[in-house]
Amino acid sequence: MIKITIIVILRLCGTLRRLVCGLLGRDEKNERKRTIRRIFREKRRLFKIIKENMTGRQIRRLLYGLLILALFVIVLHSGRTAYWLAKDERYLRRPCLPTEDQLDYNEQQNLQYLESPIQSLTYSSLMMEPNEISKSQLPWYFKDGLLRPSKTKKNTKIGQKITQVWPKEQKTGDRIENQLMFIPPNYQYDDEPMKTILLYNGLSNWMVDDGQNVFISKQCPVNRCKITSKKSEASNVDAILFRDHFSHPGHRKTGNQVWILYFLESPYHTELITYNDVFNWTATYRHDSDIVTPYERWAYYDPLVTQVERLERNYAFNKTKQVAWFVSNCGAKNGRLQYARELAKYISVDVYGVCGQFKCPRSDKCFQMLERDYKFYLAFENSNCFDYVTEKFFVNGLQHDVLPIVMGGRREDYERIAPKRSYVHVDDYESPKLLAEYLRQLDADDELYNEYFRWKGTGEFIDTKFFCRLCAMLHDDGAPNKHYRNINDWWRGPGVCNNAMPWRRFIESSVEVSQPFAANSGE
Repeated sequence: MIKITIIVILRLCGTLRRLVCGLLGRDEKNERKRTIRRIFREKRRLFKIIKENMTGRQIRRLLYGLLILALFVIVLHSGRTAYWLAKDERYLRRPCLPTEDQLDYNEQQNLQYLESPIQSLTYSSLMMEPNEISKSQLPWYFKDGLLRPSKTKKNTKIGQKITQVWPKEQKTGDRIENQLMFIPPNYQYDDEPMKTILLYNGLSNWMVDDGQNVFISKQCPVNRCKITSKKSEASNVDAILFRDHFSHPGHRKTGNQVWILYFLESPYHTELITYNDVFNWTATYRHDSDIVTPYERWAYYDPLVTQVERLERNYAFNKTKQVAWFVSNCGAKNGRLQYARELAKYISVDVYGVCGQFKCPRSDKCFQMLERDYKFYLAFENSNCFDYVTEKFFVNGLQHDVLPIVMGGRREDYERIAPKRSYVHVDDYESPKLLAEYLRQLDADDELYNEYFRWKGTGEFIDTKFFCRLCAMLHDDGAPNKHYRNINDWWRGPGVCNNAMPWRRFIESSVEVSQPFAANSGE
């Protein structure tokens, strides 16, 4: 009897294993047929063994046992499925779609994803990790993304597109992802007329060639544009792009021609424009620009998943030093050097470059040292201006395993553009001394320090594909007819920059600290 029971159980386990493997991993037609044939063969052998070796009473007991086992498997499977559904907010918090005249893109920034066909909920999708998304669900601008945009729909009642890509349509965000997924409603693909863009200051800073190549190589959804650098064509092109410096082309601008100002530096380090009513669009790092051009752009795989549940490593492991700073401009208007000096009175600060006593050539070895030895990095900008956040934060800090201490943009600027809980802002502390106290607390507590790295793995830094977005905007029939009366009022007006330095009242003396670093003039 025992021998027979063991044989039956082994046969059942083999049958169950083959059935589950066939259902989970191999859904091709031929594989299903082979799986079903194997199952029937096993059933025939099993029934033969039962008929030849077991009494009716033994068979009933076996059936009761199998029934209990089947119920247990069903309950276990149902519980596992419910567990993942409960943990995955994508299913519990799926928003109800409003009607066309109720769409609000300020509250629903990623609605463009919903323009793709709805994907069915499969067993394999239920078994995915909570923050795991398939490549087919990721938009095309992610590294492994495959989801391509379709033509933007129109609100049939008011005749306007529903995707918001201009500042007046969405004031709280940068609209970059909306623009990357934007194809104008009336776009005719290969039959669409070509738009010509003149790079007035030449090609050298753009790393592109004349012609359509950049739009093809970047796989732009809207690619009916071409580049020219010939100023003689200025009066006939569709758009003129001025980078860093402006000189008037000399012709009278037509009503349909678009002039665009491209600035990457802060207002303190860009020229004063003396012409009024010349620019239609702006392309800067500010989120209220017409085409936002950030130094880097972070994007979540799933906007509802901003933190991982557990870390796979200890980011404080083997780090023996506290604060590092790479800097070459010692005369920044926001007093960042004075702040660092005051901070160094209360915590160790190693300054590399002409402004400090440590040297490191500009190479990958410096950042390898930063990741290996230091816990904190001073991502201090040279200006405290609206939205001004550069590679000092995005590259030197976030893209290396170190916690950035930030100065430059306002708190709300970093909250909008940075991964959640990925930095410490100096404005959150009344004085450098209070900041140092908190950094020492983080230095002594690995668990608390690691909380600032739970954003890693929830998204990636994307290529914002400036020329793709510019081409799409030029083909938008619904583009606003606008111009900047005085570009300086917008770019460098009151409240744009603030170098008040309220923390200076806490500096007790100007005596050199015990870890001095020079204040030579720099670039």
